[in-house]
Amino acid sequence: MWLLIFFGIAILVLGIIQIKNPSFGWKYNEGWKVNGDSKPSDAYLIMAEIGGIFATVLGAVFILLGALKVFL
Repeated sequence: MWLLIFFGIAILVLGIIQIKNPSFGWKYNEGWKVNGDSKPSDAYLIMAEIGGIFATVLGAVFILLGALKVFL
């Protein structure tokens, strides 16, 4: 129960970070493969924001389910 809430909070925070700064993950996942200064494409940024929205909703659902199990 509490683990579900904790996991939901972690996913929610990561989703919000991904929405606010979609290029954050690119530097660590793809940016190291490129020599010189490079930036993520617009398509990557859009997909990262969509993933952040999905993670935020999923985190909220986990928190809600965990809270329902704790209080019911």
